[in-house]
Amino acid sequence: MSGLKRIAVLLILPISALLCGAAIADEPAQCPDWMKYKLGKLHSSDTLDLCALSAGKPVLIVNTASHCGYTRQFTGLEALHQRYRDRGLVVIGFPSNSFNQEARSAEKTAEVCYKNYGVTFAMTEAVPVRGAQAHPVFRHLSNASEEPGWNFNKFLVSADGLQVQHFGSGVEPESSALRAAIEQAL
Repeated sequence: MSGLKRIAVLLILPISALLCGAAIADEPAQCPDWMKYKLGKLHSSDTLDLCALSAGKPVLIVNTASHCGYTRQFTGLEALHQRYRDRGLVVIGFPSNSFNQEARSAEKTAEVCYKNYGVTFAMTEAVPVRGAQAHPVFRHLSNASEEPGWNFNKFLVSADGLQVQHFGSGVEPESSALRAAIEQAL
């Protein structure tokens, strides 16, 4: 092999190896089809890409309402978010008026979440969570476990999106049962 060809091969091999490695490293984690949705972020012009937010991570999905007796659970949900986010848990709140307890405006809902309870985890625009009008994410969750019977149902979804555990409204976010399930999912 001539000197010039040898130099070309020596330059091309590391570059191709680097490119192949970069392509593998940048390849996004798998996202289940039922999470391939973009929703408006609560009281914002921004969009939440559920796939980008959650792919390859365990997710705690909660249907919320601003005027419910369980609204105080925002405090515990935020505590879970703070405790487990660095380990990969994603918490997503979905405000809903399916039980007639959500504020009439996104501004009021945002005030309850962000100002009153200091929520920093992802919150979507309001969506229906039960019945024929339910958002596809909640149709899937209902089929995989059970339909929300009230506000603040918690659905813990495995990192691969295949396993769904349901925790009803009465299960506090910081309960030992939910924390143990999160620890196992991580």
